[in-house]
Amino acid sequence: MTLNIELKAYPSVSTAMGASPSASNPNTLEEVKLDWRERLRNRIDRWMVSPQLYRLSVSTFFTRWYTQKRTREVFDLMAGFVHFQVLLNCLRLGVLARVQQSPCSLAELANHVGLPANRLDRLVWSAVALKLMDQRSGARYGIGPLGVLVVSYPGIEAMVEHNALLYADMADTPQMLKSPEGVDNAQMHHYWPYTFGEQTNERIPPSPARDIDTNHEQDAANKTARYSQLMSVSQNFVIQEIIDNYDFMPHQCVLDIGCGLGRFASTLAQHHPGLALLLMDLPEVVKLTERSHVNTHYISRMRFIPGSFKTDPIPSGADLVTLVRVAHDHCDADVLALLAKIHAALAPGGRLLLAEPMADARGERQDAYFHFYLMAMGEGLLRTPQKLSSMMQQAGFSRVELLSNPMPTHARILIAHKT
Repeated sequence: MTLNIELKAYPSVSTAMGASPSASNPNTLEEVKLDWRERLRNRIDRWMVSPQLYRLSVSTFFTRWYTQKRTREVFDLMAGFVHFQVLLNCLRLGVLARVQQSPCSLAELANHVGLPANRLDRLVWSAVALKLMDQRSGARYGIGPLGVLVVSYPGIEAMVEHNALLYADMADTPQMLKSPEGVDNAQMHHYWPYTFGEQTNERIPPSPARDIDTNHEQDAANKTARYSQLMSVSQNFVIQEIIDNYDFMPHQCVLDIGCGLGRFASTLAQHHPGLALLLMDLPEVVKLTERSHVNTHYISRMRFIPGSFKTDPIPSGADLVTLVRVAHDHCDADVLALLAKIHAALAPGGRLLLAEPMADARGERQDAYFHFYLMAMGEGLLRTPQKLSSMMQQAGFSRVELLSNPMPTHARILIAHKT
């Protein structure tokens, strides 16, 4: 199937290539006033949708690949939701887990998941098309090159399930875009209770009945444990980027703000036996964190600090402060205030390491996902390295460097220096 978008309002190739300004063509007259780069871009845009050029490109060996590529990309824009549903249901039904164990036939797979083969076949064929599964000998299906990654890393599977909330919220995207009330009702917003404010239950009115209050407290604790666990299992790739690309050897004490369940801090403790570690997060999170590390051999090097970076002081004593997937959850004003507090807490020569997904100034495909994910959360913002560097310097840091790392999709890493 090919996708040919034809806009008849645009001139043909011959007209576009040889056109000169004329009163009968106001678009061309307007181009005279534009920068030459904009004029060239406008011409190219017209050529790209010209029916004549399309027919020429698909019939020519040297240009056909590009036209096919562009058609697939446009089709992928329309099919993205379906692709996600295939992935989500392959996980929920246990299809990928089953074929990872050993290749099996469609009948065996249908018997395993409890669906008719003549209905399951659509899901299987789609999974093969998306490289989640592949065809094996003897009319069997096995795990595909992308499927094996999904089922091998718990963080990916957890995020796929979690993203179902985002896609449900985006069923009414205009409502989210229109007003803050649209975000207030988003399931993603309620999944992350700290986005409501300093008190995770501040928008839920208290009840005079003690048993109801107890249920509410338990519900809040469950939510905290749930999101903390998701953050922990989905952090592996980011942590690996940091560990592999930054040298922690010169440091004696690291303060990890927004530590979650301590996955990053525990990895540091295992890689660098000489490091002292301060772990700071909201009180209800720190309780879980301390409990999960109580039996580790490095617990003696850890100090757990309950508090909010918005309202509580940043503890001093560390020569490196880390913000791992923290800044992009918060608005500019809160991030700038946090950076200033970190700068004040660090001694001269101290550093700040900030690692998280960042926007590309030219726009990358993954940026679209993060823009809406953070919007649905309530107050987050995907920023470019340049924007974050400017905020760090505004907070008082003298020099900011962007580390080169091989997988910037997972995270980019900024190091800010205090002189």
